[in-house]
Amino acid sequence: MADKTMEDGPWTGCVVLFLQSLSPSVDLLSLYKEQQGKFIVFKVIKLTLIDSAGGLGGHEILKVHDADPLLAVEVKFVDVASCQQFLESYGSGALRQSFAQHACRLLTLPHELAVEMQLKAGTHVLDLCLDHLDLCLQHIHLSQPERLRDEEIDHLEQQLQNQALCHDTHPSARTQEEEEPVPSNCFKFQNQVFEDRMLTAADVQSFSNGVGRQWKHVGRALGKTCRALKGPAIDNLAYEYEREGLYEQAYQLLSRFVQAEGRAAKLSRLLRALEDCRLTSLAESILEP
Repeated sequence: MADKTMEDGPWTGCVVLFLQSLSPSVDLLSLYKEQQGKFIVFKVIKLTLIDSAGGLGGHEILKVHDADPLLAVEVKFVDVASCQQFLESYGSGALRQSFAQHACRLLTLPHELAVEMQLKAGTHVLDLCLDHLDLCLQHIHLSQPERLRDEEIDHLEQQLQNQALCHDTHPSARTQEEEEPVPSNCFKFQNQVFEDRMLTAADVQSFSNGVGRQWKHVGRALGKTCRALKGPAIDNLAYEYEREGLYEQAYQLLSRFVQAEGRAAKLSRLLRALEDCRLTSLAESILEP
């Protein structure tokens, strides 16, 4: 059913994720109602969705609201693959773990936050049918968003754009020697720390649109650590897709990188290659939410 849905045209759907802390010292709903806590809780939610849905593209947060005693997060999906990855992450417990880890770091808790979750699409509780992925996707697709993104969410998203997603919310005035090491799931770019992740279709498209004639140079930079792009591979791609133009050549380059490297085809590797080729502005545009 998921494949048929993708063939029928643009795919959209909506879910509501309900959250409740099981720790007596942390009340997510109360925190979100505070000016300071609102941004931190939103950032935890945003990072968790990036982890579970395969990057920044394919989804957006429409609203976070009071469902006392729960905090409700309404999420719109515009890509069925992103939605499927989100469901798989939720069902496996990876989403819960990601939320717990980000909450522990950003709320400076002594241990990971235990949290209770429920997922709904319209009147359907998806927790009851997670073993039937196609049915969940059908419920989500039938549950179309009833509103545009809330103005409060626009403001919070803008705040996030003004700082690195993985950077501490309240960085202390450390010297360079005292600065904490970059977490293993992050990378540093332009003196900011970002959450690392696998490359998405949106990343490939942004790269292909912006790299122009420099795609070969980026390919050779990637080829330093990717066997599939070594030797004559770049020239072969140029010859094979010459008639299709620069966009297709660049698209096929990055697609081959992703196919060859699998889960190791991380955002950090592409950005390092772009930086090596002095294409910093393109790297920055790919990082934009």
